[in-house]
Amino acid sequence: MCGSDVEQHDGGFEALGVGYPIIPGHEAVGRIAEIGSSAARRWGVGVGDRVAVEAVMGCGHCRACLTGRYSQCRTFKPGTQVNSYGCIPVSTEPSLWGGYSEFMYLDPMSVVHRVDPDLPIELAALYQPIAAGIRWFAHESGLRLGDTIVILGCGQRGLAGVIAAREAGAAQIIVTGLAADAHKLELARTFGADATVVADREDVVARVRELTGGEGADVVVDIAAVAMKPIADAVEIAKPGGTIVFAAIKGGGRAAEGFIPDRVVTKELTIRGLLSQDTRAVEPALRLIESRRYPLERMHTHTFGLAEAELAVQTLAGRAPNEQAIHVMIDPTK
Repeated sequence: MCGSDVEQHDGGFEALGVGYPIIPGHEAVGRIAEIGSSAARRWGVGVGDRVAVEAVMGCGHCRACLTGRYSQCRTFKPGTQVNSYGCIPVSTEPSLWGGYSEFMYLDPMSVVHRVDPDLPIELAALYQPIAAGIRWFAHESGLRLGDTIVILGCGQRGLAGVIAAREAGAAQIIVTGLAADAHKLELARTFGADATVVADREDVVARVRELTGGEGADVVVDIAAVAMKPIADAVEIAKPGGTIVFAAIKGGGRAAEGFIPDRVVTKELTIRGLLSQDTRAVEPALRLIESRRYPLERMHTHTFGLAEAELAVQTLAGRAPNEQAIHVMIDPTK
């Protein structure tokens, strides 16, 4: 499950043209139950093989697809404005477009990756957040060896970003979270964060300036879903000439209070928006998970059956009493 599943559950995806009825779930790992000969040749898999499926699919013919940016394909499936599993309505045949199900249809334009059959499913299901970490925090952020990076948010993708930044050679990694996220911030330090900041108890901008000797960060990545304050904070935290990546869905098309465009101009900042993962990130994500170099099993905290999907969403959202969730998975076999 992705943190955006909570936003979708709460209606936050309606502004993106994603409505109901729908089968959610865009981080699917499973075994091939049935496959035709053409698809078997295309993907190099057969019945019984375990695969991970990228969330986004393109048409394969538009300019975005032909230039490798299939996540930006605008040849949408009928009834939606997002070509992603978990976002296509059941009115679009054959209806099984989401991972919260016993079976999921694989579109011919799907991007499918083999997964080690011996890898525990709880680890295999982490491929999407780890791939997001690799693409957003390393490949596309411009992070270079010796840089300082600030990660605003310590959910699954924030934690994955710590690993990606460490692998990319960051010299200083600073992660923010809330007091309620103490267990996540502790895990961020385990994964390699040099410092953590409790955003609802500390002045984030002042603390980052202190930790960086007044220099600020080369790269700032906002991965704090819904929260708007990190947007303005990111502009203040970034050093002149730095890069800001916005990768969190805030929901509802709201404007960011305190965001001053002139600060972007005078500091000559680069701002990027990133949405999904790509093959260039998913492949190394799977290899990193399979390497067992990091205690990724500590990210996985809960597994629910399909009939418990509502409880799973509420647990991931932090609304279930006495539960400290990080990565939550739905296993339809339970």
